[in-house]
Amino acid sequence: MDSAKEKLLKYPVGQQSFEELRKRKMVYVDKTRFIEKLLDMGSQFFFLGRPRRFGKSLFLSTLRCFFEGKHELFRGLYVDSINWNWQSYPVLYLDLNTESYDSENSLSGILDNQLKKWEKLYDVTDIAATPSIRFSNVIEAAYRKCKCNVVILVDEYDKPLVNNLHDKKMFEKMRSELMGFYSNFKSNSDYVEMVFLAGVSRFSHLSLFSGNNITDISFDNDFSEVCGITESELFDTLSPGIERIAEENELSSAETAISLKQYYDGYHFSKKSVDIYNPYSVLRAMESGEFGDYWLSSGALTRLVINQIKKLNIDLESLVSSKCTQRDIEGLDLESPRPRALLYQTGYLTIKDYDKTRKVYSLGLPNEEVKRGFYEFLLPFYLGNHKPDDLRFFVISMTEELEEGRPEAFLKRLQSLMAGIPYDLKMDKENNLQVAIFILLQLIGMSVQAEKRTSDGRIDIFIKTAEYYYIIELKIDSSAEAALEQINEKKYDLPFSVDSRQIIKMGVNFSTEHRRITDWIIEA
Repeated sequence: MDSAKEKLLKYPVGQQSFEELRKRKMVYVDKTRFIEKLLDMGSQFFFLGRPRRFGKSLFLSTLRCFFEGKHELFRGLYVDSINWNWQSYPVLYLDLNTESYDSENSLSGILDNQLKKWEKLYDVTDIAATPSIRFSNVIEAAYRKCKCNVVILVDEYDKPLVNNLHDKKMFEKMRSELMGFYSNFKSNSDYVEMVFLAGVSRFSHLSLFSGNNITDISFDNDFSEVCGITESELFDTLSPGIERIAEENELSSAETAISLKQYYDGYHFSKKSVDIYNPYSVLRAMESGEFGDYWLSSGALTRLVINQIKKLNIDLESLVSSKCTQRDIEGLDLESPRPRALLYQTGYLTIKDYDKTRKVYSLGLPNEEVKRGFYEFLLPFYLGNHKPDDLRFFVISMTEELEEGRPEAFLKRLQSLMAGIPYDLKMDKENNLQVAIFILLQLIGMSVQAEKRTSDGRIDIFIKTAEYYYIIELKIDSSAEAALEQINEKKYDLPFSVDSRQIIKMGVNFSTEHRRITDWIIEA
């Protein structure tokens, strides 16, 4: 496709309506083969968990149009070729993504508004007292009026709970309301054709996932590609967008494809999942012709995760490169919300590998967009509220200093950066200082390890560049001499002495009274 035609393409950035997308002739990555998979499974109740802005809402909208019998919207798509009579079912579609749920009446207001529309549509005149009974009456009325079973679709079914994990009282109120409302799925199963719930996490608090009544396809190999963009879909459907980015940035198509993979690829949602690209970021990049941190700018990492990381004194390096079972990451617990589960379900961690012998997943940060955003979001919690542009300047400068073997300049810049730590931020633990430096070095992009084990102990910070090894020992309210003495006494440099790279040792002392690095000693 030539450049002029490419510019006529309409990318469905943020478009969640399948009907609007098709009517406006927007670019569409065909996911309708998964509708056939759902039909073939024979189950009545389904759940899909994915991070936000990954295409869940669009898939639910596609299901809605399919069950409403809007055959004309599916011409030329995969599902148009299957044996289906295109019967029109009554579809009860509930979107819980429109509220922040920060007030006691926010959920009841949404439910009441939606129930009124359904009651009018299906001629319910005897209005019950509670949302749960009203919903039950709507399901039965829709069945009787349309003379066929009802399809129920709920988008972001868990948002009222996820948004209140930090507030036990509000969480319990939302849970109680949702539990009563969702109990109708099973109690009215005789009138139901299919229930499909989409959200971020499984919540056992709702009793939806007890027993075998609901089929969770979140980790199912057959549905790993239901949301997001695969590499084959990228080249088959979106190749004109690759050409546009290449033209705008004076790159070859091959170079552009490599950069797209580096920035936006790397997600896996099952044991055998192929690489999945973040759909929101890819489409935004193609629409604008520029690489950017689009998904990250669309919503911040929940503060709850940060608080848990700090409160539990978690080893950040282990957290972002860890092993776990499926149970560890498939649900959220109000009493002890695990940072690993939160990070996986919000899209900041993803599956990197699966050990079928031990039945454990290896997790990691999926791509450069997420890695940079994750660390940039974390850093101010350790170093104070520096502006992002200031942090990026420090990162670029510190990268050059380490690569060029200028440790004195690097430490001076680090001292300047840490001088802005606010007094209400506790830095009296060596771990906090170590984490702050670790995050900085991750942003720099160096090969860095915190608490690197040797035969005689653990190196606080270990950095590897093309020409240098840096061994950094940190002390709080002590001295740089003591830090360097520890490096030499424990012979931290011994494992690297056979390498041709130069070894640079740095003893660093931080004063809690002065809130800054006060002294250091460098030994090359």
